[in-house]
Amino acid sequence: MNIIQQLFKNRRDKMDTIEIKQISINDLEQARKFAEQGMHLDWYVNNSLELFLYSKYVLYLELSKSTVALGAYLGERLVGFLFARFKNEEPVIESIKHKLFLKLGSGLINLSGHKDNSDAYDQANKEMLQAFSKKNYEGELTFFAVDPELKGKRIGTLLLEKLVSLKRGKTIYLYTDSGSTYQFYLHRGFEIFSQKEVNMTVNKKEITLSCFLMYKQL
Repeated sequence: MNIIQQLFKNRRDKMDTIEIKQISINDLEQARKFAEQGMHLDWYVNNSLELFLYSKYVLYLELSKSTVALGAYLGERLVGFLFARFKNEEPVIESIKHKLFLKLGSGLINLSGHKDNSDAYDQANKEMLQAFSKKNYEGELTFFAVDPELKGKRIGTLLLEKLVSLKRGKTIYLYTDSGSTYQFYLHRGFEIFSQKEVNMTVNKKEITLSCFLMYKQL
């Protein structure tokens, strides 16, 4: 292999390497798009404008509580993210602009016409957490999504592995449901603590969703 071929190989290897680091505030819009595409946030809104505003609201809300905010980068490109919060730690990213948006957008769900869906889902999670609170846990995985075009590339696994390296030994929980790829967590050592069934109306159809609270010692 000559020097030119080696240079091109090194460049390709570098481009193919996923780096996990703190997410840049400039990449939050891309993170919002991943969440919008990869999670069923459209179940709580009526149109694309509401979906944009709601996904932005949820992202900023979870970020405002998170003490860990990791981004997965392929070169300069964000390809996934993970937010988590741990007891007795300060939020890692704080923004006056985000706080203002959260204050103005807090009534969005009430105006969307899908408040019943949101209330049912939140109530199920609240009941499961109340039971789980008897356990000794340190943190919550609050928000997690990868580029839908790059699923199966171990991006989610790498983000979780980085979280383990930062918070090894701590017990963490998360909410997920049967509308998401909850099996991902089962395959990575999470256990189901509790499960509740929720009836929701999606696209004028009644569906039953299984909500889970899962946990793991990192």
